[in-house]
Amino acid sequence: MSDFQLVYECTMPLRWGDMDAFGHVNNTNFFRYMEQARIEWFEQIAPPGTGLEGTGPVIVNARMTFLQQLRYPGQILCRTFAGQVGHSSFETHFELRRIDKPDVLVAEGGAKVVWIDYAGGRSIPLPDRLRILLDAAV
Repeated sequence: MSDFQLVYECTMPLRWGDMDAFGHVNNTNFFRYMEQARIEWFEQIAPPGTGLEGTGPVIVNARMTFLQQLRYPGQILCRTFAGQVGHSSFETHFELRRIDKPDVLVAEGGAKVVWIDYAGGRSIPLPDRLRILLDAAV
């Protein structure tokens, strides 16, 4: 992960409803945690009124490696990393840990983000503002 730089951290509560019939957090929720952390980061770097309306990120692929089970109750630490910047896309990496066991990696994953024009449904070059932030991060 040497090509990736930490860009955002957040904590989230594990919710009782995140668990499934097997008594652990369902794997689909790990993707939701990754999504929430990524969206919070986007809201920080491209809030409304920054001239990016009508454009934005779409995920073209996502992956997750599940290393440990999670069970309610608890708090999780979600870390988002950015790297590998292209013309209209960039890669993200994600780490998930329990707050009470910060040395234990619970899951790791990532997603490729492509910037698009929503009306046209086509990829467009990364906005200069975002490219500057990403280039500074990696």
